[in-house]
Amino acid sequence: MKTTILPFLLLLLFTSTALIAQQATLRGIVFDEANNPLPGANILVNGGGTQTNINGFYLLEIPANQDVKVTYSYVGQKNVVITVNLDENEDFEFNPVLKTDIEQIEAVIITGRENKRAEGVLSLTPETIRKIPGANAGVENLLKSLPGVSGNNELSTQYAVRGGNYDENLVYVNEIEVYRPFLIRSGQQEGLSFVNSDLTANVDFSAGGFQAKYGDKLSSVLDITYRRPTNFGASLDMSLLGASAAVEGLSKDGRLSGIVGLRYRDNSLFVDAKQTETNYRPTFADAQTYLTYKFNNKFELGFLGNVSINNYSYEPQTRQTNFGTLADPIALLVFYEGQEEDRYDTYFGALKGTYVVSDTFTAKLITSLYHTQEQEYFDILAQYRLGQVNSDIGSEDLGEVEFSEGIGSQLTHARNNLDALILNVEHKGNIEINDNSFEYGIKYTREDIRDRVQEYEVIDSAGFSINPPLPDFATNQPYDPDTTPITPFTNIRATNDVQINRISGYAQWSRRTEWGTNDVWLNAGVRAHNWTVSGKNIESTTQTVFSPRAQIAIKPKWEMDMLFRLSGGVYHQPPFYRELRDSTGAVRPEVKAQQSVHIVIGNDYSFDLWERPFTLNSEIYYKNLTDVNPYTLENVRIRYRARNNAVAYAYGLDLRLAGEFVPGTESWVSFGYLKTKENIEDRGYIFRPTDQRLKFGVLFQDYVKVIPDLKMYLNLTYNTGLPGGSPSYADPYDFQTRLPDYKRADLGVSYVIVDENKLRDNGFLKPFKELTIGAEIFNIFDVRNSITNTFVRDVYTKVQYSIPNFLTPRIFNVRATMKF
Repeated sequence: MKTTILPFLLLLLFTSTALIAQQATLRGIVFDEANNPLPGANILVNGGGTQTNINGFYLLEIPANQDVKVTYSYVGQKNVVITVNLDENEDFEFNPVLKTDIEQIEAVIITGRENKRAEGVLSLTPETIRKIPGANAGVENLLKSLPGVSGNNELSTQYAVRGGNYDENLVYVNEIEVYRPFLIRSGQQEGLSFVNSDLTANVDFSAGGFQAKYGDKLSSVLDITYRRPTNFGASLDMSLLGASAAVEGLSKDGRLSGIVGLRYRDNSLFVDAKQTETNYRPTFADAQTYLTYKFNNKFELGFLGNVSINNYSYEPQTRQTNFGTLADPIALLVFYEGQEEDRYDTYFGALKGTYVVSDTFTAKLITSLYHTQEQEYFDILAQYRLGQVNSDIGSEDLGEVEFSEGIGSQLTHARNNLDALILNVEHKGNIEINDNSFEYGIKYTREDIRDRVQEYEVIDSAGFSINPPLPDFATNQPYDPDTTPITPFTNIRATNDVQINRISGYAQWSRRTEWGTNDVWLNAGVRAHNWTVSGKNIESTTQTVFSPRAQIAIKPKWEMDMLFRLSGGVYHQPPFYRELRDSTGAVRPEVKAQQSVHIVIGNDYSFDLWERPFTLNSEIYYKNLTDVNPYTLENVRIRYRARNNAVAYAYGLDLRLAGEFVPGTESWVSFGYLKTKENIEDRGYIFRPTDQRLKFGVLFQDYVKVIPDLKMYLNLTYNTGLPGGSPSYADPYDFQTRLPDYKRADLGVSYVIVDENKLRDNGFLKPFKELTIGAEIFNIFDVRNSITNTFVRDVYTKVQYSIPNFLTPRIFNVRATMKF
């Protein structure tokens, strides 16, 4: 308890120094004639002012108790001028509408969006995120349509970026780092992503070469900003996959604002359509809120809270998987007994205090507490037949197994429990001196993890127990009887009590200047990270790493709107608990931070096509990785070797063409090329588990011209196959085959009954600000994609079969969205 109260006491002490200035706050959103928010609009007052952000929102501190003249301007629009006189600490909202001016001004305007471009950050539209169809609709669904981002499991929100794995991606919500559960091994167990799309205002994403202010991961940064309400509103989204609701509001004086979201998810629609017949009873639900209170014009306090309860109950009954060729079809028929009961409960709370010390210095204090309790219990007996399938089209037994080539059984057992508590205390500051910006931060993290892993697998084939393929267990079955006791094929038993203390920090400098007639952005910084691993029966180990990083971007004064960018540096990923635990369940505190030297060269070209705006983003990148911690990938479960006994590299090309392919809509086409290999113990280079060579993605929006309220959303993905993995105890150098290519198309069709242009004055539709109904088709072409292989061993024929585990077939869904 003392540990959790201390940050709050520090926060109170920090705020007690605030001086109540004679100021007031003016805020709002600037719109154009079509009611579209205007990013980069200028708000001028007394020789100073500000600009609207990417969503057209602005916030301005002005003197209180006096007449203040405020001018709103935007290129090509008529100015709006108002005079306000506000009381001390009053918070006033004004949302002007700028209309088109007769006289067009030709000028180049540098907006906040271009600052993001200079940083190599891609901004995504929250409205697009909420509309685009997908089995796991949300931010991650949209990310998977980007080049360099891959995810071959529609039931998972996990994604891999440029050859990295799922553990190498940073996720922030309002500058607060968030975490995922540890034990989840299958995409259908995940349920809900932490990020709630109903609450989202800004989505920024960097696939590499990011600045020092972002944390210690190797691959990417997803930076989410939750919406800050300007008035009361509510929304509701319902489908056969679940429901979500959000309510937001603002107090009369504008000081207290809050938004609350509730979500429920049920994956039965997908699981019931798979080849395995099951009794499936999932419950995925969460509640999330973001509250802010403005004490005065100097100090503001925010609270982010989340409670997530995920129950996964799974009782398989039968499965038949047909594979092989047309000439030699083979089937695996499995009869199951037993069930799986998993539970993942997570609780997260964070306080963020922002104090404006002066016009040039802003300080922040962030404290957060994350608690997860997870259990993974299952006992499943699988009795299988592997045989030839009747392929005679005229036969009554078409598709049935006629001759069994192998029979056997498999018993899997697990009693895994994990309890983790993660505490963060962080101070950040931003100092503006002339055209220079200095940012710094220091963070303390305490990770307290208690873990019990107990799982085994017993396999027999044709009545013979299959032993682990290790010298100590070698036998000559079935020719000579094995008289030793039955030995599990895999057997992991460990109990770990681990504490990790971390101190990390960063300092960086940024400047926007000119080089001749060219605009130039410069950034340089360094991160440091020190961590100590200790615990019961663990020898305490301390390590420190430093990560220098830099960026430069140039925007020439050409007629063409082009921006060139070079970024990179040294990126370290100090091991989290899962990376410290090896395949036997033992914790190895000496595991080093994986290191990547990362270089990114990028170009953004904005142009008009068909009198509509388009942007072509292109990046080439190279990563040289050392102290690599090799791993195997099973569905979404990562098992590390915890040895740092490999080196690796990754390089590739990302292209994305985005714009209004159809007037008034946002669509894009993306292409990615990636090659990543690793060399384990100097044995030669082999494919890494995430070596997805080619990636094509299309996100397309359209509407019917004669019925503009009838809209269509299409999400297409084509990925070449990933390496297919290897069975337990196998040498990965002997298993370098690939899974089939991943092909998927999701289609959504909706009809807008009510929106801001079709408000109803009476009747039952009057309460609605927006009402949309629609239908979705997932996997339109019913492609049989696979995520992993199941390896079946036949002791008699000495053959090992790799049998694909198929993902979801074509699924239909209906959906209704409404706002009040």
